[in-house]
Amino acid sequence: MKSQDNNEPQQYRYLKFGLLVTGETEELHLPKLFRALMESGYCTFKVLSRIPQLGRITSEKRKSKLTVTGTNKAISTKHIEQIALPARKHLNEANTYVILVDDLEYHNHEQPQEVFDRYREILDSLPPEQRHRASVHFLVNMLEAYYLAHAEAVNLVLGTSFADYPGDVETIRNPYSEIKKEYSDFDKKEHGGKIIENLNVEYVLSRPDTCASLRTLFKWCSKCLGESPTDKYQLVNGILNDITKPQIEDIP
Repeated sequence: MKSQDNNEPQQYRYLKFGLLVTGETEELHLPKLFRALMESGYCTFKVLSRIPQLGRITSEKRKSKLTVTGTNKAISTKHIEQIALPARKHLNEANTYVILVDDLEYHNHEQPQEVFDRYREILDSLPPEQRHRASVHFLVNMLEAYYLAHAEAVNLVLGTSFADYPGDVETIRNPYSEIKKEYSDFDKKEHGGKIIENLNVEYVLSRPDTCASLRTLFKWCSKCLGESPTDKYQLVNGILNDITKPQIEDIP
């Protein structure tokens, strides 16, 4: 939390992060990914709702409509109800933040800006005082990618002999399939939950040249908590996602 003047009583804020997720595994287990942040005692994470996964718009007709009509007018009522309303309900409470998390699967990897813009446009329909407390982040490509950055967590649950992936796990096209090659009975919900419980996110983010999207998510949370960036999670020098990182600067 922010440092306080010694002569002032320290004011603590207990933050409640609400998650909007697009996948079954995330709906069941994603709060566990933030276990290290919650251990501080200053915040909690819980899933608010599972929402539809939005892809880029491929229809030229729909693109044209978006351009002509601007932003909010083009947002469907369905998406307002599914995404903006649960976010607004949570943000109406004090000390709350919302994180929309999409596992940017490979079929959308070439147009992440378009996917981000679709979600961001919906969240920007929120009242101005709430918009900066709502953010969009990616898990690339799939939550399972990060398991392969901490092989010990996978091996402990599955009894496999994975080694830490030598490159950037966010470049693995289909990490789920990579795990299935070694353990055909891998169940992303059952086994994934146990792996996340053992996953050391600080270790996953210990290499500053990898995991830009996950680090951006943690840096956004850290700033919401009023923390100064440190080497933990490589928040000082680690690479960030160019698309999602501007949201960090939007936090007052």
